[in-house]
Amino acid sequence: MNKKVKKASKKWMIPVYAVLIIWALTTIYPLVWVAINSFKVKNEIISNSFALPLGDLFTLSNYKRAFERVPILGAYMNSLILSGTVTIVVMLLAGLASFALVRYNFKGRKFLMSVVVASMMFPAFSTIVPVFRMEASWGLVNSSNRWISLISCALPQIAGNLSFAIIVLSGYIRSLPIELEEAAYMEGCSAFQIFCKIVTPLAKPSFATVAIFTFLWSYNDLFMQSFFLRIQPQWAITRLLKELTSMEGTNYGLMAAAVTIVIVPVLILYAFLQKYIIKGMVAGAVKG
Repeated sequence: MNKKVKKASKKWMIPVYAVLIIWALTTIYPLVWVAINSFKVKNEIISNSFALPLGDLFTLSNYKRAFERVPILGAYMNSLILSGTVTIVVMLLAGLASFALVRYNFKGRKFLMSVVVASMMFPAFSTIVPVFRMEASWGLVNSSNRWISLISCALPQIAGNLSFAIIVLSGYIRSLPIELEEAAYMEGCSAFQIFCKIVTPLAKPSFATVAIFTFLWSYNDLFMQSFFLRIQPQWAITRLLKELTSMEGTNYGLMAAAVTIVIVPVLILYAFLQKYIIKGMVAGAVKG
């Protein structure tokens, strides 16, 4: 009976794998096409867009022009500072908030959790006007200071990512055995020590998931960058790509090179950390 069940399950897996392979090809192919055409000149992209960049077709002029026209390295540094700051602050605030919401009974706890869940339903563009006016009243908007502008962009990104982070971390922390925390409390540990020494190490997969998604969302968030990063020295890499494509118009080779420059670090990051993403999401879903 078990053998029949296994054979039947294997037969059902064939169409499942076929669908997944087709879906993967439709997702990967556009990225490969862009990377291939980034090594061709404009005219060759139009006439031989599907040919491999071999021999006379191969050129690095698009990348050379991209680095000459705009400060790509400086934009990468701004993206790293911006996304790194957002990630660290979100992990800290969401971790503490999740621990309090899960482990402490206080008046209004369920209401607060409902507010956190409900806040995910509001898109960023629906709140940009009051957020922009609020930061303008603080003197953070249209500043020539690079650090002030990065802070003004980081604040709404932190607020926008907190809800997701709290929900993911709450589900995982709720699954942790409370006996470990009670034993630490009996040994004289404070609530903050319990969070740092017991909860955080046990919830590493979930924290890794939150960190990766928060970093990637901040890195790719062109909407907020367009509002708060106004002058060139303040641009992050995604904003830089937008300005480069608008300056060059229909120079497809340069556009392909710029897109490749932006997405390659993201792909490398995901390739090395995908096991933490899957582990954290699956663990939180099963245990939460």
